[in-house]
Amino acid sequence: MTSATESAAPAPAGRESPVVLTTPDGERLEFGCDGGTSVLDAAAQAGAALPSSCRQGTCGSCRAAVTGGEYRLGTHSGQALTPADRERGEVLLCRTYPRGPLSAELPYSSSRILYGGIPAREAVVTALETVAHETVRLQLRLEPDGTAGEGCQFDPGQFLELQIPGEETRRAYSLANTGNWEGRAEFLIRLRPGGAFSSYLRERAAVGDRLPVHGPQGAFGLRETGPAPRWFVAGGTGLAPLLSMVRHMAEWQEPQQARLFLGVEEERDVFGVPELSEAEAQLPGFAFEVCVRHPGPSWPGPSGNPAERLAGALRAASVTPDIYVCGPPALIEAVERVAAAAGIAPDRVFRERFLPG
Repeated sequence: MTSATESAAPAPAGRESPVVLTTPDGERLEFGCDGGTSVLDAAAQAGAALPSSCRQGTCGSCRAAVTGGEYRLGTHSGQALTPADRERGEVLLCRTYPRGPLSAELPYSSSRILYGGIPAREAVVTALETVAHETVRLQLRLEPDGTAGEGCQFDPGQFLELQIPGEETRRAYSLANTGNWEGRAEFLIRLRPGGAFSSYLRERAAVGDRLPVHGPQGAFGLRETGPAPRWFVAGGTGLAPLLSMVRHMAEWQEPQQARLFLGVEEERDVFGVPELSEAEAQLPGFAFEVCVRHPGPSWPGPSGNPAERLAGALRAASVTPDIYVCGPPALIEAVERVAAAAGIAPDRVFRERFLPG
């Protein structure tokens, strides 16, 4: 492995450098990238759409580990890429600009790279219902397309970008169901004050609406690491991709023991219990709990946040689990601290941050 060096200086304009990206399953992606183009954009120009979401350095979806070469790292959120991440050579490819030959390791298999671009299709709203305070379940039916295919096939943990009808605005939302040939797509969406897609759902969306969708995309997903238990930690609608993973495990009767910790702010925010109960009945060795950070006197379940519940469960565990976490940055960071304190290696904590929409 050669050395990697981060530099603040830009590369000379117009000079193209060779970039080599490798995946855990041995795929090599090679292309040229000039100093004014991000590695993410250069890969897309070469016909390979790498997993990403915001493309602005705020979500962390396009993370990779540089193994050799010099590069400049552009402005980004300190929550998407922490100083500790940078010390380990991790970068966000949407903010990485080579200053010479560059090599990096991708954290996902080659199946997550979309050659030929991101598929675009049309979908129809089939259901829109409130499931908790300011939280809705949106269900779509993806229309068959001769180019993008039929059904709704994806890996659990991936997302679709949904485009507001008649506008260019897109927002990424994780799928909560599992892949299917009927074209069904299910989303759990928190309605954010002033959010573009949230405003559409709150004010105008109706069954029968047609809207463009882009994907599936994303690197988050189940990893094959052997018989280790899988523990899932969700903050609010961060439940969606984790529910998809648990449903996938139930469909395939995967043998790993599994637990899920869901946290919400107040009792009125509780949702997902029927779906999780159904998975619990179908998947031996799966259990879940919902905790409320600010419960009322009648709340029968645990209080606090899911990172605290995770910490307590790890202290009592006899086997070290893999941890999957999805939620706001504060939850991700808290779970990473809990995992580190329990002696769990960083490469056994798989995370997905979500952005307001």
